[in-house]
Amino acid sequence: MARLLLIEDDPAIRNNLLRALRERGHAVAAAGAAMEGLQTALAERPDLIVLDLGLPDLDGRELLRMLRAVSRTPVIVATARDEETEMVRLLDAGADDYVVKPFTAAQLDARVRAVLRRGADTAGQAPELNVGGLRIDPAARTVTLDGAEVELSPREFDLLHHLAQRPGQVVTKRELLSEVWQVPYGGADKTVDVHLSWLRRKLGETAQEPRYLHTVRGVGVRLSEPA
Repeated sequence: MARLLLIEDDPAIRNNLLRALRERGHAVAAAGAAMEGLQTALAERPDLIVLDLGLPDLDGRELLRMLRAVSRTPVIVATARDEETEMVRLLDAGADDYVVKPFTAAQLDARVRAVLRRGADTAGQAPELNVGGLRIDPAARTVTLDGAEVELSPREFDLLHHLAQRPGQVVTKRELLSEVWQVPYGGADKTVDVHLSWLRRKLGETAQEPRYLHTVRGVGVRLSEPA
């Protein structure tokens, strides 16, 4: 049973989703405003948060940033906009996935299970991975670089872990989207670029001066030990 937190201000939508998700076997807490949701997230420590962006007291994007500052809990964002730029902004702010309104409870449940499954699969791969000064511990979901901990979002960790399983090999965006995001290749490939940019910053490098993450133009990306 997964412990979910639903942050949704519309009472009708909130009640319908609560009922449907509970019927599917989840334990669900709910909040109708941003600050209430933040307090509940910190107190309850759910396995996953479903976050609506249209909240009465604070923009949902700002709440997402606040959550990311204190928690690595996976977040699925519910949004009415499906433009690629909006999706990139949400992922850039720390979302792990998104659903576009209107959506059914079955669609949301499938997204929830996919995000939780990715986390469980990664955690179950116990062997520690080392690439140069990078140390990746799948069980603890921690990363250190030259002995210093690197704070990563859940999706950033999944991306780095996937690349670290194939050190020195070029991994295509198609594979990354399929294996890390579990979505088909298409317009969402910008998502990979955004997360790679994040990883580079946190690893202290740039696309122009890479140390670990090397882009192979037109093919994909390779994680390698520094020369």
